[in-house]
Order: sequence, then C-alpha cells, then structure tokens
Amino acid sequence: MKLGITGKLFFAILATCMLVLITMHWGVRLSFERGFTDYIRSGNEQRLSLLGNALAERYRHEGNWQFLQRNEKIIYQLLPSIEQSHDENDEQTLPPQGWRVPFWIFDTQNHMLAGSSHPVPRQATRKAITLDGKTIGWIVGMPSEKLTRSADINFAKQQNRTSWMLIGLSTLLAAIATLLVSRSLLSRVKHLVTGTHQLAAGDFSARVLVTSKDELGMLANDFNQLANTLEKNERMRQAFIADVSHELRTPLAVLQGELEALEDGVRQLTATSLHSLQAEVRSLTKLVNDLHQLSLSDLGALTYKKSNLDLIALLEQAIAAYQSRFTHKGLAIETDLPQSAVVFGDPDRLSQLFHNLLENSLRYTDATYADTQGRLRISVTITKASILLHWHDSAPGVTDEQLSQIFERFYRTEVSRNRANGGSGLGLSICWNIVDAHGGEISANHSALGGLEIQLLLPLVTEMVSP
Repeated sequence: MKLGITGKLFFAILATCMLVLITMHWGVRLSFERGFTDYIRSGNEQRLSLLGNALAERYRHEGNWQFLQRNEKIIYQLLPSIEQSHDENDEQTLPPQGWRVPFWIFDTQNHMLAGSSHPVPRQATRKAITLDGKTIGWIVGMPSEKLTRSADINFAKQQNRTSWMLIGLSTLLAAIATLLVSRSLLSRVKHLVTGTHQLAAGDFSARVLVTSKDELGMLANDFNQLANTLEKNERMRQAFIADVSHELRTPLAVLQGELEALEDGVRQLTATSLHSLQAEVRSLTKLVNDLHQLSLSDLGALTYKKSNLDLIALLEQAIAAYQSRFTHKGLAIETDLPQSAVVFGDPDRLSQLFHNLLENSLRYTDATYADTQGRLRISVTITKASILLHWHDSAPGVTDEQLSQIFERFYRTEVSRNRANGGSGLGLSICWNIVDAHGGEISANHSALGGLEIQLLLPLVTEMVSP
C-alpha cells in the first residue's frame, strides 16, 4: 500500500519524538546509575571514617585493641550510634539502610582485629585510625563500583521500569499529538489538492476556505486569486468568441442578403448596390485588421521601433489629420499643449494610439447636445518624470458600470455609444496594449464636459520646454 503524505508526516514526527525520548532515557539512566553509585561509594567512605573515629575514641578509653578482639560484635553496636550522631550533626546525609560493602580492621602490625571473613581484595581502600595524631590501626573497605545490595538493585530496577513506563506514555501522547497535528496541517493541503483537481477539470468556480494567515493560508489565498483570474479569463474568452461571431455574422448576413437580392433580380447591379457591398467589405476588413492588431499586441508580437521623439508634435499631426472630419461633423477641437515633450517610444504605434482616441471621440460625440456644440478638449500636465494627457469630449457620457468596462475588447455602450456608429469595440483595447508597451498607464473617467475623459500617462525622457 502506498503511503500518503499524511502517513509520511505522521511517521516522520513520531520517529523524531521516539529518537528524542530514547536518547533522553539512556542519558538519564546512565546519569542515574553513575550518580547513585557515586552516592553509595561516598556514603561508605563516610561511614568508614566515622567508624574509625568511634573506634579511636573507644581505644582511648580502653588503652588497647583487646576490647575488639574479645568482642567483635561491638562494631555493630557502634553503627547505630554512628548513624544517629551523623544525622544530628552533619548536613550531608548518608545513604539509608547501612553498609553496602565488607570492611576489615587491622592494628599497626597488620593483624586483623575484626571484619569480613573474605580475603582483602587488592583494590580495597585503607584509611588510618588515628588518635592524637598517631596511627593506632587501619580500617579497610571494599570500594563500591556497582550496586551489590538487593535493596539498591531493586531500587534501580524500579527506576528503570518507571522510566520505560514514562517512555511508553510519552510515546502514546506523542502519537496522538502527531496524528492531530498532521491531520490539522494536511487537511488544508487536501482541500488545496481537491481544488486544484477541480481547476484542472475545468471547474473554475472552485474555491478553498482561508482559515489562517500562515504559509498555507497565503497559499490558499493565492489559489483563490488564481481561480478568480481563470474564471474571469474563461468568461472573457466565451464573450470574445460570442462577440467575434456576432461581429462577423452581421456584415456577412448583409452581404449574403445583398448578393441574393442581386442574384434573384430583386435589386439591380448599380453603383449604389456596389457601394453598399463595398461598405460591408470595408467593415469586415477593418474588423479583421483590428483583431489582428489586438492579437499581436496581446502576444507582444507588435514591432516597436522606439526612439526619442516629440510627443506633442506627433499629437498635433494626428489632430491635423482629423481636423476636417471633426469640422464636417460640427465638432470643435480645443487644445492646451506645451511646445514639446520628449518621450521614448515608437512613432507609428503612438500615432495609432492618437488616431484610435480621435476616432473614438469622433464617432461617439454628438455635434449638439442640449443646445451646446460638441467638442473635444485635449490638455497636457507635465511633471518632472512624466506627461499626462487629458482627453475630454462632450456628451453623451457613460454610466459607472460602462466606465469600468470601457477597455474590454468588443465592449460598446448600448445607448448612445452603440454599434450603429460602426466601431468594432477594439480600439480602446488596442490603446491599452500600446500604452502598456510604452511603460505608461491609461484610464477612463467622467468628463467635466459631459462625455468621456481618457487620461494617458507616459514617462518623459527630458523635461518640458515651456511654451
């Protein structure tokens, strides 16, 4: 069976906890055994010293070692008094339950006076029994390098069992905590995996719940933003296909109707009918060209031959080219421009940008509105690093909802700025791409003249020369 990420994370954390627990167990066990052995050895050495002192005092009272030779049991009678005297007068306590190792007592001639019946080992320690600075005998004890008494051994075993029980309990608690933590962490990952599968299957409405502000929460938030973008792009794609098919269907239907009428003899092949056919073909040609330009700009495939150029001179040329058409429609063009403003850009693309904006104002501005002559006002604001063009036209205007969609491809308002004016709805989309390719910004607002205001921001190369 393949182990999932939940199982891998669980066993990884649990193995780490087990390694830490076992390492701590052995460390504590070694420390306890060594410390307990040192404690027992230190207690035995203290008892030997105390017993030597007690025997020295008895030797002072008796004058010789005959009291010990006649009665070896006197040593064991001295032990309780030694323990009691030590507990009362010494802050450092002795190990409980008496002596742990055998001992022997010798006089100055190395005659054994009392002690264990076992031979004295080589590693035994000898302590002198002194009286008034004079050695009167020796007390020999076996050093305690390991536990020998059953009570000490049982105590050590009990501590070992308790330690293993604590390890078992800690392991159980660690397993439970690890399971809860791994499930909590990976539950959000599973939601992201499920959402990703839904996106891959084409369900762009998939969203995940953001429950934290950590890295997983940031990932969930990014996932939702990605899903929003994909969903929006899918809607735009569907709308784009529908708009393209509609835009192509209308002139094709007109062409088909005109040709069928000519074929059936309903209409005669005259200059007027040919002009009507040519108008529909021009409409189709313009739409196809706009689509081609838009696709190239979207892909970044439009060729840009940038150089330092005078943007004001380029704008004045575009205005001059449209002046007669504006005058013919009854529209006035008002300008407030500086002498020059140098930018780094492509003159052909920037000319295309200005022509699209002028064409948009020409198509969608009324000659008269509420007894006021229609007009286009172009002004410029210069800063140290940029130039801002204000493109105001007069009524009719657009609503707030229409304003937010003005740069979307094929979008045209359905009231005053409608399809009857012949636009393809791609001009402002192309403008947006051209401005973006020049490192600028373009936006739309309500105009103080009652129509639409286009703000065009481009970076400057040099400062403005005053008019």
